[in-house]
Amino acid sequence: MGYTKDQLLARLQELNIDFSCYDHAVVLTVEEQAKYVGHFGGALSKNLLLKDKKHRLYVVSALAGTKVDMKILSQRLGLGKGGLRMAPEENLLEVLQVPLGCVTPFALINESASAVSLLLDHGFKSKQSCYFHPLTNDVTIALSSSNLDKFLVSIGRQPAYVDLEASPTVGKDNPPDLADLVPSGVPNFSEPIKNVTPTNVPHQNDVPKEKTCLPEVKAKPKVQNKGAEKTQSKAPTNGTNVEEFVNDVFDIMSPLFLSEVSKKLNVKQEELSSIFDGFKERATPDLESVTMILKNASYTAGFDAGFQTMLNSGLNGWPSRK
Repeated sequence: MGYTKDQLLARLQELNIDFSCYDHAVVLTVEEQAKYVGHFGGALSKNLLLKDKKHRLYVVSALAGTKVDMKILSQRLGLGKGGLRMAPEENLLEVLQVPLGCVTPFALINESASAVSLLLDHGFKSKQSCYFHPLTNDVTIALSSSNLDKFLVSIGRQPAYVDLEASPTVGKDNPPDLADLVPSGVPNFSEPIKNVTPTNVPHQNDVPKEKTCLPEVKAKPKVQNKGAEKTQSKAPTNGTNVEEFVNDVFDIMSPLFLSEVSKKLNVKQEELSSIFDGFKERATPDLESVTMILKNASYTAGFDAGFQTMLNSGLNGWPSRK
């Protein structure tokens, strides 16, 4: 079982690290977080968990306003243009041992995340304080980049600050400038991590005193019809697994694209397959990123709807007193 928020905060205190702690409602986006802590003047952060084709994982922690181009970042790591994509939610639970919306450098304290590479925005260095979730997204802590470094060094990490908006030329005479940050080993996900604390349920007050956890929801196994004809269209998955959802979208598009283009250009579908495969490789990271954003937004909407239903019906199913 991974570290808890209280254990992490206790570790920071043991290291004599100065930080401020703010309780608030559960948030799944930077915009929602800003409603509660944005007025304090610190720098908000966005944190991504990415993976490459060899299933190596990367936490990219950037200022909220930093533009992270995954194609350029992939090239700078020496992974090619389409080498990086959003990691599936399973990796959050199994490796970082945090639920959706809780990715931060602090998750690297867990031993299961020892093979995960960390890339920090060099913009953090110029900020007096930076905001991160301490393993749970109903709390935000503020600390300086030097204190963040102190924590990372204490867990055996050498902080690597990167200009994430840079776009250096990568080629024969210009080797990838971030190749040293690629993990040397391939993580083993064969042993699932149990008892991971799920995202908290928001309470009535903006600053909840007690925190109630949602029950763990197990995804239903996906059933594939391997005997279906190629021309038969299929509905995409329900979106709980971003990577599978995107693959399903391309599986639906592929026969339609090849059929229509081959008719108009009088070209065999086999000759067009490589073109579509190239398009899929380039477009997959962007589509996965957009899908993850939509997924996060739907989670936020679901929490809001459930919260309002709870208020309207009363905590025990009885009408609320007014």
